[in-house]
Amino acid sequence: MTQIALDPLDLAALLCSRVCHDVISPVGAIVNGLEILEDEKDADMRAEALQLIRASAENASARLQFCRLAFGAAGSAGASIDTGDAEKVARGLFSDAKIKLDWRAPRVLLPKNKVKLILNLCLIASAAIPRGGVITVETITADAKEGALEPTIALRVIAQGTNAKLAPLTAAILAGAPAEAIDAHAIQPYYAALVAQAAGMSLKAETGADFVAIEATPAAPAQSEAA
Repeated sequence: MTQIALDPLDLAALLCSRVCHDVISPVGAIVNGLEILEDEKDADMRAEALQLIRASAENASARLQFCRLAFGAAGSAGASIDTGDAEKVARGLFSDAKIKLDWRAPRVLLPKNKVKLILNLCLIASAAIPRGGVITVETITADAKEGALEPTIALRVIAQGTNAKLAPLTAAILAGAPAEAIDAHAIQPYYAALVAQAAGMSLKAETGADFVAIEATPAAPAQSEAA
């Protein structure tokens, strides 16, 4: 598991930077669209500006809803979250044509950290296929009935796309290497490793020809106690 060495204030600051980075682009597009509306008299241009504002607002909303569940408190301590909610925000985030989401996990209630982990692994997977592709989400459960409360045996997220690969620091973090130089680019996988620890899970990544697979399995008792 990744060694927890980052100062809590630095962790909070870097996570805030990450969320702002994700949201600033669509918000900036909304501002640009409003400026066009203020200055443009042509009806066609105004219609295009309105379409830009609408699409950007939907994009910003989807990103915020995803970040709220992936990074936020998401309920009180010990709360469970419906994986259907996770699927909804993930589909909203990957609603463009660049990345397709193949969600194969059954709809169940899971401890919030396991649901947060699924979403964070989806972000890592999306970064592994910058040219686009397919992200597959799977859970292996002992009881896959509707509304079941556990137990999840494993979580698996697979990214398939041209030249799929993990960034070197991301791969090192997932492999359990000591985190020595965490910046805004590495904070998300670092946070995912912390969430995995909190959930009592151990992460393992596998890469191959045009795919990256990340699996979270229950950590050994010694690892869970150390976390």
